Amino acid sequence: MFKVIDIHVHMQPLAQMKPECRELIRKTQPNFDFILELVNDAGKFVALLDREGIERAGIINYVAPVVMGFTEEVNDWAARYTHGFRDRLLPFGSLDPTTVKDAAASMDRIINDLKLPALKLHPPHQLFYPNQYQDGLKSLEVIYRKAEEARLPVMIHTGTSIFHNARSKYGDPMGLDDVAVDFPNLPIIIAHGGRPLWMKESVFLTRRHRNVYLEISSIPPQNLLNYFPDLERLADKVLWGSDWPGPMVPGMKANVERFLPLPLSDAAKQRILYDNAARLFRL
Repeated sequence: MFKVIDIHVHMQPLAQMKPECRELIRKTQPNFDFILELVNDAGKFVALLDREGIERAGIINYVAPVVMGFTEEVNDWAARYTHGFRDRLLPFGSLDPTTVKDAAASMDRIINDLKLPALKLHPPHQLFYPNQYQDGLKSLEVIYRKAEEARLPVMIHTGTSIFHNARSKYGDPMGLDDVAVDFPNLPIIIAHGGRPLWMKESVFLTRRHRNVYLEISSIPPQNLLNYFPDLERLADKVLWGSDWPGPMVPGMKANVERFLPLPLSDAAKQRILYDNAARLFRL
């Protein structure tokens, strides 16, 4: 029996989400009413983790007022939602570098007041390139620097997005090469492994930089070896995630069940499913 940390689960304040974005989830998730129950009751979500055999879950929230509707209130929401369940839930906070007014003060609040253990940036939904600090986006540099000082893992969306008004050009992970060089002590998580356009680039970055990790959520687990044939050799740098209840994701347990038959060693499976995240988040 493998222990599992699902580092990418979208428990979010859906009331903040723009109606057209919420409708996309409703259309692609037949159990949408149940998802609403979970969003409003963390205890019910933890009970679901128990039933699904998931030890811990990363609760992904991010600020994206233009594309998704989410404001910086998601940070407070994530802190409230996980209060009393920090032994099971890892809340991700966020800032939008294109709209934040005082990045230093907001980062200090995330780290010191809300005590959120990780950060999520979503370039296709926040409309910036991950290395845009080189072109004058000062707030982005502040976010990275503050996170690096606190050893706060930063998960960055890579790959495409199907949400209305998202700009998938910002999902190219190669800008993270600059970030990894300029902030060598910043733990960087490549969310979704660049799927489906930039998977080879994501593997290159994971191999090149000691501070870069490959996260494989939102990729059909049964097909992982088609995209990442060297997954066994990468196993020390790979993090497990489902992206549930994102569009068309079948479920946390269902994803694990589709992953386990892959011809990987048990040691590699345990590192991917649990050990790497436990080490990164010092659990």
